[in-house]
This record gives sequence, structure tokens and C-alpha cells, in this order.
Amino acid sequence: MAKYYCILFDADNTLLNFDAAENKALAETLVNYGIEPDAETVQTYRTINEELWRQLEKGQIRREKLFGERFSRFLKAINAAGDGVEMNRCYLEQLSTHPDLMSPEVLDVLRELSEVATLAIVSNGAQKVQTRRLAESGVMNFMEDVFISEKMGCEKPNARIFDAALRALGVENREHVLMVGDSLSSDIQGGSNAGLDTCWYNPNHAENPGKVIPTYEIASLEELYPLVKEEAGAVNGEQGILALDWDGGLWLHPQEGDGSADAVHLCDDIWVPESWYSQQQSRNTD
Repeated sequence: MAKYYCILFDADNTLLNFDAAENKALAETLVNYGIEPDAETVQTYRTINEELWRQLEKGQIRREKLFGERFSRFLKAINAAGDGVEMNRCYLEQLSTHPDLMSPEVLDVLRELSEVATLAIVSNGAQKVQTRRLAESGVMNFMEDVFISEKMGCEKPNARIFDAALRALGVENREHVLMVGDSLSSDIQGGSNAGLDTCWYNPNHAENPGKVIPTYEIASLEELYPLVKEEAGAVNGEQGILALDWDGGLWLHPQEGDGSADAVHLCDDIWVPESWYSQQQSRNTD
């Protein structure tokens, strides 16, 4: 019996590789405006953009202000002429043409999970951009619905966007809903604000400052299989790494530096798709 009947996914840098798409779209936009996309110039834009997004998440500015100002501030910072609003429009158009997946396994994971749970996306991206990227990537083939902040009128981490998504999906029992995303401040805080269990997708093993504590932490999307399929409440609040052995046993290994000596055996006979075993065997022979 599945623990989670509904899984809400973030889009960018969880299912879709936003960093790769941004790199390409930004370079194309800068070249179109006669600006050399060197490392320093790109970093100038990113610093401005990231600060505006942090303000948006805190509710300090509206989306229209972010889109209207980021390239205007960027052009001013590099002492270049141009229309920031038009430049932003060009960038979003370029961004929509890059539906890069986070990993080759994304669609396989979604296919397997969609057999036991309702899947949906909650994203802070732009409506037109995200709709196209999600469709062309193949991700939408496994989604019941997609909820994008531009259309919903509120952004993560505001609980309102999750409330609206769950109402639309007809989900009442939040104990069986899991929010999965890469951002502690947006996805994990947002899920927590809405009373949901959360799963921090952390493929680069970034350090958690500790202000926002997820229910689970994973480094690959395949690790969702045992969390979704089985009752995993015993690991809630415990800090460690979930691992699956070849006999279907689920273990919680202490994090590096933990004083605990041994891993904790949680349960046996975990259901895992055959594709997971094939992927592990392939990796072991590389």
C-alpha cells in the first residue's frame, strides 16, 4: 500500500535542468543584443536575478516587477544600452525552447510513480515558458495537472498555491501528499507551510543551513520509490541517508560525522521497479 497517493513536484532543477536551459538561453539573448556572454557578464546577471527571486519568495516584490527590472538593472550594471523589458521577453522566448531534463532517468521515475500515485507540478516559473518546456520534455505525459504561480496568483513558499493545487486535484488528506523539490526556501518551506511531508532533492549534497528541515532528503529521484510505496514514518526527523539493498531491505545510514556507529534496518521486501535494478547493475559495470 502506498504511503503517498499524491506527489507534488517542483519543475526547475528537480525534473527540468534549469541551469542548463538558463545558460543557453542567456547566452543566446546576450549575443542577440551584441553583448559578449563571458563569465563575468553572466555572473552579473545571475547575482541580480537571484536577489530579485529571493525578494519574490519573501513577498517583497511582485512577479511583474522582477520580469520588468532584472534586465534593466543588468544593462545598467554593465553600462550597456537597451530595453530591459524587451530583453526579458527575448530571454523568456529562448528559455522556452530548452526542455532539458535533470537526468535521463526522470521520465522512467515518473512513469513508475504514476502507477501508484497522482503526480502534479507546482512551479514558480513563467506560465508560457514552463508549459512549453514541460510538454516538450515529456514530463507532462505523467502529470495530472500543473500549477504555475504566474497563473495561480501566488508563489511558493506561500501555502495558498498548495491549497489551490490540492483542491483542484480533489485531495483532502494531506498526510498522503509529498512535496518534492530542490529549493529549501521555496519547495520545502512551502510544503511545510501547507502541512505536507517534504522531500529535498539534493543531488549535489549541499549542506543544509538548518533553518528548514525536510521530512526526507534524496540525491537521486529513484530514491523516491521506497518512500512513496512503503510506510516510512520511522525515519521522519532522523538525519541520514536512505539506502536500498539488493534483497529489498531499506536502511537508514547515519550522515557523515554522525556519532552513531551502525545503520538502522527499517524494513524488508520493499517494492522497487525492475528498471531500478537494471540501472544499478549498469552503473556497477561502468
